[in-house]
Amino acid sequence: MSTTTVKTCSLKQRIYTKIISISGKTALLLSLWSCTGSSFLAPKVTWNTYTNSRYGFEFPYPSNWNTLPAKANNDGILLVSPRNNYVEIRAWAGYQIPESIAPNSKATHNPNFKTDQGVSGVLLVEVNQQITSMSLSLTKDEVQYFWQGRSQNEEFSDYYHLFYYIAYQYRIQE
Repeated sequence: MSTTTVKTCSLKQRIYTKIISISGKTALLLSLWSCTGSSFLAPKVTWNTYTNSRYGFEFPYPSNWNTLPAKANNDGILLVSPRNNYVEIRAWAGYQIPESIAPNSKATHNPNFKTDQGVSGVLLVEVNQQITSMSLSLTKDEVQYFWQGRSQNEEFSDYYHLFYYIAYQYRIQE
C-alpha cells in the first residue's frame, strides 16, 4: 500500500467524520471513492476461516484474533483484536420473518456491494459518537446474513482496509 493511498484514505475518512459529527448519528453508504479492499496487503496476514455450519457462511479473519465463546444456538461468532478489545468482528445469520406474519417487515435497501463470490448486498459505514462500524447484510433464500467490523472512531482508519477485505471475501456456501 502506498503512502499516497493511506493519506488519501485518511483524508477522506476525516472528511466523512467531520460531516457525520455535524449531522449526528447517520448511516453512510460505502462510497469512500478509491479506498477499496484491493489496497489491503492480505498476503502479509496469516488467516483462519470461520465457518458456520448452521447457516452455511464463512469468512477469513486474522489468525491472531481471539474468539469469544459462541452462543448455544450457533448463529454466529464474535472475534476481538489481540491489541484492543474494542475492535471487533461479528457475524451472524437468521431466518427471515415471513411477510405474511410481519407485513412491511422487509426493509428495502438497494444493493451497493458485491462480494468476491458475486453475492449482492448492502455495505454501510455508521459513525456514532464513539464507535464506527462497517456492516454487511446479505439475503439468500430465506436467510439473512450479517457481518460487522467495528472500532473506536479514532482507530477506524487503521482497520478500514481489513474490514473491507473481510466483507469482500464473505462467502455463502452453495
